[in-house]
Formats: sequence, C-alpha cells, structure tokens
Amino acid sequence: MAREKRRIKKIDNITARQVTFSKRRRGIFKKADELSVLCDADVALIIFSATGKLFEFSSSRMRDILGRYNLHASNINKVMGQPSPCHQQVEDCNLSRLSQEVEDKTKQLRKLRGEDLEGLNLEELQRLEKLLESGLTRVSEKKGEFLMSQISSLEKRGSELVDENKKLRERVVTLEMAKTMALKESVETESATTNVSSYESGAPLEDDFSDTSLKLGLPSWE
Repeated sequence: MAREKRRIKKIDNITARQVTFSKRRRGIFKKADELSVLCDADVALIIFSATGKLFEFSSSRMRDILGRYNLHASNINKVMGQPSPCHQQVEDCNLSRLSQEVEDKTKQLRKLRGEDLEGLNLEELQRLEKLLESGLTRVSEKKGEFLMSQISSLEKRGSELVDENKKLRERVVTLEMAKTMALKESVETESATTNVSSYESGAPLEDDFSDTSLKLGLPSWE
C-alpha cells in the first residue's frame, strides 16, 4: 500500500518550525556536500531563516562561486539584451516570498498586541495565549537575571566600600597616634630647654651674692 503523500504547508507552531528548519537545513547541506563530492560539482547554498539569520554552504570559496554566477548571468544578459528569465524569476519569487513574510509577521505582531483577534477561533486564541505566556516567562526570567546581576554588583560595591572605610579608619588612627607622639616629644623638648635655661641664668647670681657677703664680713683696720 502506497504511503499517503504528506501535504506541505507552513508550520504554525514556532518551536516546531524552528526545529524543522534546523533539521531540514542540516539535511540539505549534507545533500549538497554529497553532490559536490560525487559529481565534482561546485555547489553553493544560501539560506535566510525566518528571523533573517544567514546560513550558507559552498563546496569551495563562496565568493568565487558567486563571482562565476554573476559573470555568467552578465554574459547572458549581454548576449540576449535582456535580463535572464531564470534570474528574473528568482528575483520575483524572492520578492513575493519576502512580501508574504512581512505581511505574516505584521499580522502576528498585531495579534500579539491584542489587535485583529475577531477572526480567531478557540484553538488559535489558546495558541496565542501560550505564545504570550511563554514570552512573558522569558521576559520575567531575563528581568530576574538582570536584577540579580544588579544586586550582586551592589553587594560587591558595598563590600569594597566597607574595606575602604576600614582602611581609612586605620589610617586616621595611625595619624592621630603620630600626632600625639609628636606633640608629646615637643612638650618634653620644650620643658628640658626651659630647665637648662633656668639653671644657666641662676649660677652667676649665686657667685655675686657670695662675693658680696664676704666683702661685707671683713673687719676694718683703720
């Protein structure tokens, strides 16, 4: 019994779409590599994801292959005097695809903002609700990470300020002790200088007094 052919359509679930894109991308890159090896062909693939991320594969340098393609297309245009139908078709297809993607993204964004919900059924509303809850969860997690990072930075800064304050206190105590010692030494030096000065100025007075006393005590022989 032949297998029923699966209908190809856009995957609505974003997570499933991303998983499928990743698997299919690796598969097509593998096939391109096999084609290059088996048939000795130059193969180049360029893929843009729904988010605009670039993925590419080339059997040789991508720039060389693109240069050969542009040269080939330019030669055909010169000969034919008009754009290559294949090239024009590719351009039209890309333009149509990009326009459709822009329209889809615009509609999805309006729904996420709570607009244009009238035509949605219960299943689509539930899917949109889950998408919003998932996004809100990621936003809350990111907010929590940011707050924890800020708290950690503030705690680190607080610890640094405590250490700096402790060092400043120790420095102030050291300076006060040095000031007290210098003042004490200054007082002792001044006191010693005063005592020496008093001693030196008092000695001649005692000699004069003794000499005067002796003179006054001599008897008169006249």
